[in-house]
Amino acid sequence: MNTDPDNLNRALWRIYNRPDPALWQGGGNLPWNDPDFSARMLREHLDESHGAATRQAAERAAQLDWLWTRLALGPGHRLLDMTCGPGLYAVALAERGLRVTGVDFSPASVAYARRLAGERGVAERCEFIEGDVRDYQPEPEAYDATLFLYGQLAVFPRDEAATLLRKVASSLRPGGRLAVELLDPARVDKKDSSWWFTDDAGLWGERPFLHLGERRWDAAERASVERYTILHLETGLVDEIVLCDQAYEVEEMTAMMRAAGFSNVTSYPTWDGLPLYDAAEWVSYVAEK
Repeated sequence: MNTDPDNLNRALWRIYNRPDPALWQGGGNLPWNDPDFSARMLREHLDESHGAATRQAAERAAQLDWLWTRLALGPGHRLLDMTCGPGLYAVALAERGLRVTGVDFSPASVAYARRLAGERGVAERCEFIEGDVRDYQPEPEAYDATLFLYGQLAVFPRDEAATLLRKVASSLRPGGRLAVELLDPARVDKKDSSWWFTDDAGLWGERPFLHLGERRWDAAERASVERYTILHLETGLVDEIVLCDQAYEVEEMTAMMRAAGFSNVTSYPTWDGLPLYDAAEWVSYVAEK
């Protein structure tokens, strides 16, 4: 391996002189719409050996049964899945007779969701849209239920999250329901930390890299910021990714949902007792328009 010494020198000085990571820097989200990152993340979504990107099949099945009941779903109903990923929830619900629309801006995940719907014989009941949920404009009062799972509402600043909640509310028919999953703020890591590791290939690249991670907690904003600095060892080039997560107390999220147009909001700590490996870390919400 012959790393360019000039690139490596510049990279090391850049790392040495780095400022503190800032909340919502560069949007504060993973580069889901980068084709290469999207393909690598899809591998993580589909890896049944862990639940870091998408929960394993048995846990998803328990959630789907719960959602079917709590959202009062039935065959022929329309469902909107915001940040649908590879469509594992949406396609399973289409198999139960729902007509589903999934929105995600990961090209690899959306392509997989479309293939999966075809393989399962439910393509005619599925529509998957590649795009940013902040830009997507759903039909007004067209849906019976909406999903916003696995903490994805928290990767947006509060004002954007409030806008998304209003958009979702306007897309639901009267009596329609929204399911949201957010981290329990009492379980959020509020310690500053740093870590590093190397790998030959993985989520952060297909060739040897050094991953440097930093986490900071902003108590005033009640949000965390993580910065991932990736040094690609064969080229000496550096990627920097900043990921933010907004924490919400139950009272704050309930108030936001009511302000968005939902009349009834119920919170379920620990996923209402579902057998999920990390259930204690989450609060699920069901809001009715």
